[in-house]
Amino acid sequence: MKYLLDTHTFIWSIAHSKRIPERTRQELRNPGNEVYISAVNLWEISIKTRIKKIDLGGVPIGDLIGLAEETGFQLIGLSPEEALTYGKLEEVSHFDPFDRMLIWQAIRRNLTMVSRDSEFERFIPHGLKLFWK
Repeated sequence: MKYLLDTHTFIWSIAHSKRIPERTRQELRNPGNEVYISAVNLWEISIKTRIKKIDLGGVPIGDLIGLAEETGFQLIGLSPEEALTYGKLEEVSHFDPFDRMLIWQAIRRNLTMVSRDSEFERFIPHGLKLFWK
């Protein structure tokens, strides 16, 4: 399977948080799966740590890329095509621009989003695949 992590899932993964269900943790550690972190995740973390909306629990922000790679996560950028076609994502009542771009990346790249955010379920009819067990 190919997974894209939502930002909270990424943070909880590197923090080894018990908030991630065991089945989900097993999937993320399975060497047969590909797990991706987007530049969008890092952009969101950068902005939200600056405005004190995200607490990394003492992890220096500059360590995030190394921690992601140590965990076996692969980094992906935001392609120009994804940026330009973002407007095609259906308007449902979830307007967080970071979430919406991650959702769009998952749909466009045929990745399964790993997120606890129940709001993401609204995008399933529009092509989003979700995993959280």
